[in-house]
Amino acid sequence: MPPKPAAEDLCTHRPRSIDDAISWLRTLMIDEVECMVPDMNGIMRGKIIPREDFIRVIEDGIRLPEFLFFQAVTGDTADESTVVNPLDRDIRAVPDIATLRLVPWYDEPTAQVICDCYFMDGRPVDFAPRQVLRRVLERYAALGLKPVVAPELEFYLVARNDDPDLPLAVPKGLSGRRESGRQAYGIEHANDYDHVVNLIYDYCERSRIEIATMAHEAGPAQLEMNFRHGDPIERADQTFLFKRTARLAARRHDMVATFMAMPHQDMPGSATHIHQSVIETSGGRNIFANADGSDSDALLHYIGGLQTYVPAAMSLFCPNVNAYRRIRLESDAPINVHWGQDNRTCGLRVPDSPPEARRVENRVIGADSNPYLATAATLACGLLGLEEQRMPEPAVTVDAHKLGVSLPWHIHEALSVLEQCAPLRDILGERFVDAFIDVKRLEWQLYNKVISSWEREYLLLNV
Repeated sequence: MPPKPAAEDLCTHRPRSIDDAISWLRTLMIDEVECMVPDMNGIMRGKIIPREDFIRVIEDGIRLPEFLFFQAVTGDTADESTVVNPLDRDIRAVPDIATLRLVPWYDEPTAQVICDCYFMDGRPVDFAPRQVLRRVLERYAALGLKPVVAPELEFYLVARNDDPDLPLAVPKGLSGRRESGRQAYGIEHANDYDHVVNLIYDYCERSRIEIATMAHEAGPAQLEMNFRHGDPIERADQTFLFKRTARLAARRHDMVATFMAMPHQDMPGSATHIHQSVIETSGGRNIFANADGSDSDALLHYIGGLQTYVPAAMSLFCPNVNAYRRIRLESDAPINVHWGQDNRTCGLRVPDSPPEARRVENRVIGADSNPYLATAATLACGLLGLEEQRMPEPAVTVDAHKLGVSLPWHIHEALSVLEQCAPLRDILGERFVDAFIDVKRLEWQLYNKVISSWEREYLLLNV
């Protein structure tokens, strides 16, 4: 039997077994459990179950329809997909007990848990995003390797807006004023949103989401939260949960936290930067550094893989039409896959770091990405470089924005490149890639039906 946690640690206790989880649920007098599955867009799907009913199904899981993985961000379903079963069959969503934690904002004690999905014959659902990430990690494990990641997630606080035809507005801070201009790393400007940030920190602490640092980014009321480095699935889980946590904290103060990649027309976009390194399973040595502290061939091969395959994985990093408004010449965001030593203008950056922390930062990824799929894709690109012993182009020491665009400009272009990339299809799973493309092409079709205000403004009377 595991030792019982101290009373003060009970709320943040991480259950280690089913018996431990049941004891935790009953000791805290949990009322309901939210059983969650991340869909293709990273949206939470699932069921809310009373505690004792949850305990009865904790081993076998709950039933959910397979089509939830084929839902677009609009809720429409990619019914024409060749992957989804036409019988609309059930799958089993089995709770991952290690992810059981409190939901800190409810009045009644409530828990949340992330589930892994299985077909009724016991096979993992190969197009479930959490399983896609696990598939990539298993390929690393077969080589005696384990990736370590640290996400950095940017987002905006905006004023409440009930009319989608109106531009978003900057919210009033504690000063009573709306921030203007660009105040990157401004301490007092960050302090103006302390009431929201402190509530986010409180929620995160109570639900085991490990935030290391916070900074004010370049846009008005734009913030960045940095997660501690660790296991890729655990960090993807925390990023997945953090988005709702930030939204709920902002709502308590009559604001909206948005992870749109480009919510404001003339302001910087929001990214998810993922720092990544690879260690040996036996011994824990970081393979990106040699014994003398210099960069290893493995680091170069990994970067070579990122340079080769990031353009093909672009739809996984920037999965929505809005995300490509961020990838443009006049933006601070990267427009290519050049790499450099501590060069933030590059899509791929190697920060100054000691040998044990030698890492690569992928700066291409949008804040709107599904954290499981973005993590799986960037680790897959690097692993292909290791396996194929790819060598990168020389590191650049100039502003990489002056070196041209090498990333897809639109989601439909990015999907076509992914569809034709055999190595990525193999490592991520053929059926997953087809399912993801089906969902994203449906979203593109739905988006393409909408007539924008720009078209009405400039075409209505002029053409």
